[in-house]
Amino acid sequence: MATPVVFIDGDQGTTGLQIHQRLQGRTDLQLLTLPAEHRKSPQHRAEAINACDIAMLCLPDDAAREAVASIRNPAVRVIDASSAHRTHPEWVYGFAQMSPQQAERIASAKRVSNPGCYPTGAIGLLKPLIDAGLLPQDYPASLHAVSGYSGTGRAGVELYEGPDAAGAPAYQAYGLGLAHKHVPEIQQYSGLGQRPMFMPAYGAFRQGIVLTIPVQLRLLAPGVTGERLHACLAEHYAQLQHVEVLSMQQAKALTYLDPQVMNGTDDLRLMVFENGEQVLLAAVFDNLGKGAAGAAVQNLDLMMGGE
Repeated sequence: MATPVVFIDGDQGTTGLQIHQRLQGRTDLQLLTLPAEHRKSPQHRAEAINACDIAMLCLPDDAAREAVASIRNPAVRVIDASSAHRTHPEWVYGFAQMSPQQAERIASAKRVSNPGCYPTGAIGLLKPLIDAGLLPQDYPASLHAVSGYSGTGRAGVELYEGPDAAGAPAYQAYGLGLAHKHVPEIQQYSGLGQRPMFMPAYGAFRQGIVLTIPVQLRLLAPGVTGERLHACLAEHYAQLQHVEVLSMQQAKALTYLDPQVMNGTDDLRLMVFENGEQVLLAAVFDNLGKGAAGAAVQNLDLMMGGE
């Protein structure tokens, strides 16, 4: 069997660079990238994408759509790290742990859309609980998340690591128009029946995410407790790789959440905190790991026949 050719289109951005670094040196694939003088050439990019087995698109949304439109070879498979196709009905959503069947769907897919960083944590917490009927579909979900500045791309890295870094803000909330592009993705794949309230922010650290979702137990069915919510998450992820659910005892021992604690891993850590009346669902993960490049490589491995 021939060694598959994997083309990274856009290997100079934060996600593309990470993917390139992860795949360099692997002997089970042949890595294809464009030299600097050809990166903006539509002809060279189209030739490369049609000559590969799997294309990994690390591009802005419009450029990702153009790249897909240039595919003429029906054998080419695609992993798109942009948000261009995340809610598209003909694309498979690349969150392998989302459901028991999702890894198999990714493995056989021609088109896979890599999840957004924030949606990975939000869907990871919400979907099992909504599927089990513990959280109603019409629950008024409110999400708060703080990401490292690498989530803003090269411009954010330059702001915090460039010559004017001393003037970079320590913290900034954004998305104040309440129309963040991740909201439709979160709603569609979590199973929520209405738009969640989503408040994202960036902090003065390079990478890592803390995402939290408050839950009022009085709005849930009688008998639904923090322990039941935790048990549901623990059962859902018990046999799945790359997701860790802390025990209630481990969570209770924590006095703060460090957004950087999972940096350098491709795993998602989930936690449940409760006081008998209220519950806080929490996710911590690396926005460049499970939130981007790590998830893309996990999907690539599935599509190449691995786990």
